[in-house]
Amino acid sequence: MSATDAGPSNNNRGSDSWSGSWAHLSVDRRSAGYCRVTFDHPPINTITATTVAELAELVGLIEQDPDLNVVVFDSANPDFYLAHYDTEHDPGRTAALGVGPTGMHAWLDLLVRLSRAPVVSIASIRGRARGAGSEFVLACDLRFASRENALLGQFEVGTGVVPGGGPMARLPRLVGRGRALEILLVADDFDGPRAERYGYVNRAIADDRLDDEVEAMASRLARFDHDAIAGTKSHVDRVTLPADSEFPPALADFFQMLGLPRPQEQFARLEALGFNADSDLERSLGRRLVESAPEV
Repeated sequence: MSATDAGPSNNNRGSDSWSGSWAHLSVDRRSAGYCRVTFDHPPINTITATTVAELAELVGLIEQDPDLNVVVFDSANPDFYLAHYDTEHDPGRTAALGVGPTGMHAWLDLLVRLSRAPVVSIASIRGRARGAGSEFVLACDLRFASRENALLGQFEVGTGVVPGGGPMARLPRLVGRGRALEILLVADDFDGPRAERYGYVNRAIADDRLDDEVEAMASRLARFDHDAIAGTKSHVDRVTLPADSEFPPALADFFQMLGLPRPQEQFARLEALGFNADSDLERSLGRRLVESAPEV
């Protein structure tokens, strides 16, 4: 899928690099200061090695654009924002992505760089954001969820592995230790209102108002001074974001545990139930996750 052409030859709204061909997302450069990125990877917006490579490229563009103030991430699928990671039965593809400028694995690298970029990142969440999808929205600066149509969660413990993309470092800083442990260990879904109460998202907004409210906020930010936004954000980042060293150990554990027999058996059972497809299992993953666990 091609991104909206935002090059100077088109509308003087940014670099020609933004108008490249994208497979799992589209880009709409709405003004010099405002860009909207829409995830579009049917059937359920899983994150794959291709998605990671494209997001890494996109974060590089975000970092290097001196005019950009705000980027909004939304989804073309109203039922799935970012479902979760899909190894496509080839974990080696993810491992082969290598490291980014921070020296961390490409997935951790792009999340850390997005959090520290001199631009406001907003996740406009309609649909399901679980696992790596939840890790992505946690790396964004602001999170707004549909009150009626959003589900967030970290389901990995329920499959026998630890989450690898940094939620253990980010969630306690957002919601506190006890609630972070509940999200991570119980591995259930959080709807918009409960995610708001816990601090998982900034606010839950009525579904019919979500787009308008996020648009108004992004349009407002786009008109402010770039250096004032970047400077203010950098001071907040300095006292709130995890140190880079907190991220790699969990991802190493994730990869190691993913290769063990029990998690492989659980993922096989989940796939038989409809994992990675638009299925009742995916729509109700928090509730049905226990079906993959061995009997006790």
